[in-house]
Order: sequence, then C-alpha cells, then structure tokens
Amino acid sequence: MGSLFRSEEMCLAQLFLQSASAYDCISELGDLGLVEFRDLNPSVNTFQRKFVNEIKRCEEMERILVYLLREIKKADIALPEGEVNPAAPLPKHVMGIMEQLQRLEMELSEVTRNKEKLQKNLLELTEYTHMLRITHNFVQRGTERDAAQMQYEEFPVLDKDSVMDYTSMQRLGAKLGFISGLISRLKLEAFERMLWRVCKGYTILSYGEIEGTLEESPTRSVVFLISYWGDQIGQKVKKICDCYHCHLYPYPSSNEERADVVDGLQTRIQDLHTVSPRRGWYLRQVLNKASESVFTWMIQVKKMKAIYHILNLCSFDVTNKCLIAEVWCPVDDLPALRRALEDSSRKSGATVPSFVNRIPSNDTPPTLIRTNKFTSGFQNIVDAYGVGSYREVNPAPYTIITFPFLFAVMFGDLGHGLLMALFALWMVLYENDRKLKKTRNEFWNTFFEGRYIILMMGVFSVYTGIIYNDCFSKSLNVFGSGWNVRAITSSLRTLHSNDFLTLNPSTPGVFNGPYPLGIDPIWNLASNRLTFLNSYKMKMSVILGIVHMTFGVILGVFNHLHFRRRFCVVLVFLPELLFLLCLFGYLVFMILYKWMAFTAQDSHKAPSILIHFINMFLMQGDSRKPLYPGQTGLQVFLVIIAVLSVPVLLLGKPLYLYWQHNGSSHMAMYRGYERVRRSSEEEISLMRSYDLEEGTINCLPLPTPLVLQFDFADVFLHQSIHTIEYCLGCISNTASYLRLWALSLAHAQLSEVLWSMVLRVGLRVDTSFGVLLLVPVIGLFAVLTVFILLVMEGLSAFLHALRLHWVEFQNKFYSGAGIKFAPFAFSLLHTSFENDGLL
Repeated sequence: MGSLFRSEEMCLAQLFLQSASAYDCISELGDLGLVEFRDLNPSVNTFQRKFVNEIKRCEEMERILVYLLREIKKADIALPEGEVNPAAPLPKHVMGIMEQLQRLEMELSEVTRNKEKLQKNLLELTEYTHMLRITHNFVQRGTERDAAQMQYEEFPVLDKDSVMDYTSMQRLGAKLGFISGLISRLKLEAFERMLWRVCKGYTILSYGEIEGTLEESPTRSVVFLISYWGDQIGQKVKKICDCYHCHLYPYPSSNEERADVVDGLQTRIQDLHTVSPRRGWYLRQVLNKASESVFTWMIQVKKMKAIYHILNLCSFDVTNKCLIAEVWCPVDDLPALRRALEDSSRKSGATVPSFVNRIPSNDTPPTLIRTNKFTSGFQNIVDAYGVGSYREVNPAPYTIITFPFLFAVMFGDLGHGLLMALFALWMVLYENDRKLKKTRNEFWNTFFEGRYIILMMGVFSVYTGIIYNDCFSKSLNVFGSGWNVRAITSSLRTLHSNDFLTLNPSTPGVFNGPYPLGIDPIWNLASNRLTFLNSYKMKMSVILGIVHMTFGVILGVFNHLHFRRRFCVVLVFLPELLFLLCLFGYLVFMILYKWMAFTAQDSHKAPSILIHFINMFLMQGDSRKPLYPGQTGLQVFLVIIAVLSVPVLLLGKPLYLYWQHNGSSHMAMYRGYERVRRSSEEEISLMRSYDLEEGTINCLPLPTPLVLQFDFADVFLHQSIHTIEYCLGCISNTASYLRLWALSLAHAQLSEVLWSMVLRVGLRVDTSFGVLLLVPVIGLFAVLTVFILLVMEGLSAFLHALRLHWVEFQNKFYSGAGIKFAPFAFSLLHTSFENDGLL
C-alpha cells in the first residue's frame, strides 16, 4: 500500500560489468525488469557505437523472420498458440541462428520463385489457348474456288465482318500481317481508338471476350486480332500494344500449324498441372517447419537486439575490460539487483564478478508506482493527466472508489448498472482467453483493458440505482410506500372527480415516515417528481463536490510534510482549507442542518438556503426566519476568516522565503561573520517549492556548498497565480460538480422516454396481437438501451467523471510533472509484437 500511496524510493547506481559477463548480466536484468538504464554516450552517434555491427546482424535476422511470418500468413498456416518465452541466445550461438535463417530464406525464396514462375507459365499457356480458340472464329477457312473466281487481285475485297481465309492470306504473301494477344476489358475502347487514329484506318481489329476471369487476373480479358498492311504499320501496332501492356502471342499461318500449337499447349498445361501441386506441397512443408520455431527465433532476436542496445548505452573504463552503466533502481530492489549480477557472473564463468555501487545524484529520479491488473486501470487514468512527481501523493488509491462512485451518481440506474456489471464480470472471468486478449480491434481492447473499471462502475451504479429507486425508469416498491392516499379520500367519488390529489404530510395518516432504503416509490407517480428530484440531486452534488475538494486539499498536507515544507502547512494549507470551509463548507452545513431541523410536517416553514447564503456575503441576516440562533454573527465571522485567509495565502509563502534567504544572512553579517550553509534536504525543498508546488527531493544530495539563487518577484508571481486560481477555482469547481445532477437528470429522462415511447407501445396492444408485437418491441428496446443508455450515456458520464478528478480534485495537491520509470524488461516484447502487427 505504501508504493500505491506514494511512488517508490529510487536511487542512482553504477553497474561495473566485466566484458566477459556483461551480456549475461544485461540478459538477467532484462528478465527481472528492475532497472532503467541511462545513456552514458549521448554525444556518440548511433552508427559509431561499440556494438552497432551486432545490432545490424539482429536487424537482418528480424528482416528474415518478418519475411517468414508474411509467407506463413499468406499460406494460411496456423501459428502455434501459447506463450513462448525463450532465453536470450548466447553470443556464440548467434551465427548458428543466422546461418539457419539464411538457409531457410534461400530455400523458401527458391521454392516461391519457382512456384510463381510455374503459375506465370500456366497463365501464359492458358491465355494462348484461349486466344487460339477465339481467333479461330475470326479467320474463315478458305475453300478452293473455281478458276473463274481465282483472279490474282493485289487487294482482295474483305467482307464487312473483317473475316479472311487462308487462301487470301497466301495470295497477299508478306504484305498482310497479323498481331494477336490479350488486353484488359477496361482498356479496349481506348486501345481501339488509338489504333484508328495512329494507323489511319489501315488496320482491322477483331476481338472477343473470354468467358469468366483468368487466374491471377483481377479483371476480365479480351482476345484481339489485328490485321495490318505493311511493315511500318506493323511496327506502329506493336508499339501501341506495348503501351497498353497487351500480352502478345504468335499467330499461326495455317490450320495445320494451329493444330500443332494447340496440341503442344494442351500437353504443357497438363504437365504444369501435374508439377504445380507438388511444388505447393513442398512449399507448405517448408512453411510448416518454419512456423514451429518462428516465434521462438523472433523473441530471441528481439532480446538479443535489446541487450546490445543497452550495451551501447554503457561506457568502458580506461582498460576497456569493464563496462560501466548507470541505472535508476528502486531502493527495495537493490538486494535483488546484487543477486542477479552475482548469479549471471557465476553462470558466465567470469573470474571477476560484476557488482553495483550506489552513487549520489541531484537529478530528479523517475516515478515508479507498482500496480496489479486491478489497480493498473485506475493508475492509467491518473497518469493520463500527468505522471506524478517523484514521491508525491498518488491519487490512484482514492480514485478506485471515488471515480466509479461519481460515475454512478450520474449514471445511477439499477437495471443499467446490473447490465454493465454483468458484462464486465464476463470479461473478468474470461480475461485469460487468448481470443479476447490478442485482438486487433482497438475499440474492444479499450473495453477489455478497463474491465475492472467497468465492473466497479457497474457495481456502484447498482448501489446508486437503489438509492434513487430507479430501475429502467421505474421504481421498485419493496417495503411499501410511506404515503397513504386513503387518509384524504372518504369516497371513491373524490378519486374519480380529480385528476391530481395533493398529499399534505401535515394531514394525519398521510405520511407515515421515510422509505427504508432510497427514494419513496410514490415519487415515480407524482406530477412534481422532477421538482423534488432536482432539489435533492442538486444539493447532493454540492455536498459531494465540496467533500471531494476538501479531501484533495487535505492530501496536500502529506506532500508538505513529506518534502519537509512545514511552513506550507501554516502558510498554504490552512488558508486554503479555511477559505474553502468557511464559505462552501458552511453551505454544506446549512443543507444538512435544514434536512435535520425540519421534518415533512413543518417543511413549509423551512427558509431558503439560497437567500441565507446570499445574505452571508452581504453581511446581513434574515431576522424574521433565521436558520438557527446566532446565525448572523457566525456568518459574519466566517466571511471575515475567509477574506483574511486570502492575503495570508498570497503573501505568506513569498515573505517567508524572502526572510529565509535574506533575513537570516543579514543577521549573521550583523554579528560579524557570514554563515556558509551546506545543502540540506529541507532547504533544497524550500527553494524548489516556489518553482514547483509539490516539488521533488534530492536522491542522496552531495555534501557541497549550495549556491542559493532567490528571486522574490518570481516567487510572488507564482504564488499570485496560485492564489487567484485557487480562490476562483473554489467557486467554479463547486459549480462544476453540478454536472452530477445534470447528467443524472438527463439519464433518468432518456430512460423514461425510451420506456414510454418504445416498450409501453408493445405492452398496451390488445392480447390478440400483443405477443407478436412484443418480441420486436423488446428487441428494439434492448438495442436502444445498450447503444444509447449504456454506451453513449456511459461514455458521457465517464468523461465527466474524468474531468472532475483531473481538474476539480487532483489540482488541489497533484502536480503530475514527473517522469515515468521505464525499466529494461523483456516482458514488453509482446507489446512490441502487437505494435508491429506480428501477432
């Protein structure tokens, strides 16, 4: 609990690692995750460091492993499930892993390349076959005509369908040529237009579409045959085909040649169909073998790369036989750090063991707060505002209770809270399910990581729903109402002749006492329900807000005492607390006093708190209806105390620090000597307090003379800003807590509208069709309840609760100006895999 209440005490230490055991020591520290390393070579370029070649080798192995993973996923091969956590490989084993990966890459690349080549050949042969089949209809087989029709014409007449026979082709000799191939259906129109314009009509284009789509071809293809006259036209046609990325194939000059080509194509296609499955089976065998070890290799390479990266942060001694590292380490973990260095030195067989030496430092240590799976979500809420300064009070332990409670005040509904709690409980029970943990859906991951927060919000919403007596906008009459209608109705005629009845608690027998738990269910039927609930929830919001802010101010005392700023207890804490309690604490007192002093029977005599609170600032009271005897004098006294606390808060701290710096030194000079003060934890914190309200303390301060530099104007300006911010913040923050009332009212009204506009429609239908209509109505009601009231309203209440903690609560004592402790730990590699998209 000490670590959760305040961050861990940290220290700066030096590690002296022997060159022979440095790798093993860093590997052991990575497994434990105890320390954060500092860079001792900030001026050295990344590519000029000692172990840059080893890191390049690791990156090359990472590249091969990423390639293997991509091929495994492409082949749809299942990766092994379960957690894999192999140890970092020894440096002497690195070359073996490298050779194994390179050999596997070469084998896989060759198999993949051959497979792609076979697929490409098969596609080309298939396209050639389709081309010959379709263009066979373009060229009409010639028949021998009689001698009268066989006139040697230099330009034979073509029919309108652009169909030619082989006899005409033979008579034209080399003057008529053909180009055939395939083109995408999308490019055909532009291709035809280009041929016409460039060749000026000296070409004849015939085409036919292939039925279906070919493999490896995303679009439909079209077979074309171009007849052209002259070699120059042929060269232009070929260039146009190249521009449009046409697949050209040779066109046979006779039927006999066509038949021979078709037979050859069929034979080669059958051979490829026979060889291709064998290649695919062999490729799958290689990938299956690689998939068994790919994660193990990946983790080993990641660990190896991380170790060499840490070694690059270290510096060598003058003999180049020892590496020196500086680390931040929790004081409680120093014994474990020493044991880890001793064990790793012994395992590596080093003659001289590695050791750790704690060193003093004036640098601000990082902040470490240990959490578990339950508290980590609430700690993340606090850290999202700002990581806490070193050793200042941590708001997370109190946020565990106050955050879900304030959420529930805005969300309070028994039914909705129960649904939310059951959903979160399901996630908690199945939190170890790999399918729920390892998803790429960020929206789901957000819900899953905050499952304990959602569970607490649901449980507290059930509690506030019981207090509000609100379940899906309806009240539960468990104990029986304390109001009785029979006491004011002597006959049924009175009930039938009046739409509304006024229940006066002063009438005997009408009010029999308050409801045992929560709000009386009769208010759900009352026409002035909103008037009553608004007054109740508004006063409740003010009380909760002032108590919450007062608790935040009180927590500031622990910071002042811990950092030895005892003067801040008198000059900062007391003025802040008095200003808050004398004004707004008194408002809470009046609300509670009015609730206790006036009962339901004499509630009509109760004075207005608003009028009394306004008169308090006007220094006058209401002599006709005082809330209690001596009210006017007490209110004047409280206002005077609140007003006087402001100049104390404004001037007290700057004047004290001015006297602390100048007054004591002048007194010493007056006595004939000047005192030389050495740095102390108290004085350092005194001087730093004006720069950062919550400050930090030194870690083992150096015993050297401290040169104090004090600027009164800077301190006074800082304190002026703080005073103005605090005094105005007490007013604005109190008003900000009224969001508890506003969102609770909005949630209740939305729930009531959803009930009356949806579910009540299905319940009011007559019995003959009511059951058939009720099923879709209940489905619609459930969907709207989940998406509008649970998701949207829940998110809205969550954000408002977040604002109340960040602004209204934490700014009373929490600076959030620290640096988060980032240990060197191999356990973070799984997060790296998810970010890289490898899982």
